[in-house]
Amino acid sequence: MNSGKNVRLGIISALHEEQEGLVEAMQGPATLIHGMRNYASGQVAGIDAVCVLSRIGKVAAAMTATTLVEKYGVTHILFTGVAGAGDAGVKVGDIVVAESLVQYDMDASPLFPRFEVPLTGLSHFQSDLHMSQRIASAATDFLDKDFETVIDDAERAEFALERPRVHRGLIASGDQFISKRAHLAQLTGSLPGLLAVEMEGAAVAQVCFELGIPFAVIRTISDNANEEAATDFMRFVKSVASRYAFHIVTRFCADLKNRPPQPSRESAGV
Repeated sequence: MNSGKNVRLGIISALHEEQEGLVEAMQGPATLIHGMRNYASGQVAGIDAVCVLSRIGKVAAAMTATTLVEKYGVTHILFTGVAGAGDAGVKVGDIVVAESLVQYDMDASPLFPRFEVPLTGLSHFQSDLHMSQRIASAATDFLDKDFETVIDDAERAEFALERPRVHRGLIASGDQFISKRAHLAQLTGSLPGLLAVEMEGAAVAQVCFELGIPFAVIRTISDNANEEAATDFMRFVKSVASRYAFHIVTRFCADLKNRPPQPSRESAGV
């Protein structure tokens, strides 16, 4: 990454609740409407930033990421939101930071191998190493220092949030809300090391790879991607995940401002 003063960070979430408080906390915010989306530009903890809601799904996320780069000139992109757990060791309230992302519903076989994005030669798109390290560190600091004061006792009891952890690894995206154990089992069988499932991140990853933009994806686990996945989903997003996102993103931006990052390689695929 560049020094903090040269960073213009695009911050994307799919739902309003996943980004609640960030725009309100911006210094000098200005909102522009383009492509049926509100792009709020200003500063978050001293870092030049543009916040936007992509809406749900890969096409919506890809359009939003492209617009952030081509129209609003962002130099880095951070996607923050919720996801379903893809591994038994990942619990509701845990945080997953993507090391790589794959589109689990991409299948152009037999012309191309399953999961490979045609004409790229890639199935897994790697997030930016330094961005991912910095956002994971911000998440760990939040859990260690702020979690117990930010998330109240009632919510911790309701969602059995005891000792949330930060995980790093594979996230899979597709245009489906995973709500059946059998479907999740198929995915985990085909994608070893899968930690979380969601609906936008891998599309943003492909856009950033093709445009040469460093990016990171951070997800708060809201459900176990099974038959109970929709139970109190919006309550969790509003009362837990939104608070995670606000405090972690603010910490991340403050860190960029106060501790200039090392030069980074471009995001890549494997």
